[in-house]
Amino acid sequence: MSLILASASPRRRELLEKLGVKFEIIPARHEEPAPEGVGAGEAAAYISRAKALSVAEQCAPGDVVIAADTVVCLDGELLGKPHGMEEAKAMLRRLSGRSHEVYTGLAIVRDGRVMSSYERTRVRFRALTGDEIDAYAASGEPLDKAGAYGAQGLGALFVEGIEGDFFNVMGLPLCRLGQMLSEVGVKLL
Repeated sequence: MSLILASASPRRRELLEKLGVKFEIIPARHEEPAPEGVGAGEAAAYISRAKALSVAEQCAPGDVVIAADTVVCLDGELLGKPHGMEEAKAMLRRLSGRSHEVYTGLAIVRDGRVMSSYERTRVRFRALTGDEIDAYAASGEPLDKAGAYGAQGLGALFVEGIEGDFFNVMGLPLCRLGQMLSEVGVKLL
């Protein structure tokens, strides 16, 4: 049995490494959009399930595939990864001084069994100045992150509070992951 992470995310890789588990990386190439009208959590779970299933097709019997997808939700609107500097700045202006939710969908596939779920964490930003937004965007950090920030990097300077799983905000809710892996026979402790 191999544990497979269906993601090229350096943050997800780092979090799994911290758990001390051996795993391989096979990035999911397939990104299927979620159906219209589903909530943020369901959308993230749907996308993570599609990623896991696409990678599971390449794996051997007994392998365990883990996939995740993270979205930021503000006022019911999903904020994915920005497509450029100006979009990143616009997202940060919208998040400034407000609370939002981070949803990470999590899926595990093993021997045809598919489990999926999602975790929700509420994040509160302090009010940001235009200069701070410009400087943060210029750092390049926001460009590959849902909602245009990374709470584990320079974006931590904006986060006043978090209600829920911090690791969810980084893109891999470790508590829920441990529970789900246990259900498919993978014990981390």
